[in-house]
Amino acid sequence: MVTTTSQHISQQFENELQDIRSRVLAMGGLVEQQVHDAMDALITGDTEKARNVIALDEDVNSLELSIDEECIQIIALRQPTAGDLRLVSGILKTITDLERIGDESTRIAKMAINLSEKDRPKHNYRELQTMGNHVRGILRDALDAFARLDVNVALSVAKQDREVDAEYEAILRQLMTYMMEDSRAVTRVIDMMWSARSLERIGDHANNICEHIIYLVEGKDVRHLSLEKVEKIINGEPIDD
Repeated sequence: MVTTTSQHISQQFENELQDIRSRVLAMGGLVEQQVHDAMDALITGDTEKARNVIALDEDVNSLELSIDEECIQIIALRQPTAGDLRLVSGILKTITDLERIGDESTRIAKMAINLSEKDRPKHNYRELQTMGNHVRGILRDALDAFARLDVNVALSVAKQDREVDAEYEAILRQLMTYMMEDSRAVTRVIDMMWSARSLERIGDHANNICEHIIYLVEGKDVRHLSLEKVEKIINGEPIDD
């Protein structure tokens, strides 16, 4: 009887963990849609789509709060240990990053509304579109890594984040040149700079999610380690202190 009850509780706990992971992925899907639509609104000048992105942020925030509450209840009632505790901790950190990605998408949507009222440049925000596609790709990979708890995909995202940072710096230099060449473009360029900054931050948050994945799989906090050391941890190699 004790064994049967214990097995039932264990299975119930496992179902609760799986349910939370599914809800995190649902939240990730909403956030991914926000990023896609915010960038589409910016490139096309679609203000209705931009407003939909802003409205969707309430759903993302609600999901974060409900998942957070469920995780706290699990910690209080189930008192998880070892890997289960790392999973719950990783989920709590992941939903924080997802919520912040939603916030950055909302900022891009607001910039899209501002830019729709200004003359469009000849290049039609090509630089932002390229960076946006890259960022959307690493966010998708980060969510895939979370779904499969794949540390190798997580490491790949971390490497790509370096490329996003380089793209961001290149865009800033280019936008500064635009401002010096045409003072009338200053307000438009500033909105573009803020949009690029939000994209860079989305990349950072996707990278954070991958660090959480490595922690919950490997049991090691890699937030302040070089990529080279993180790769050694994943490969089971010793690292220097």
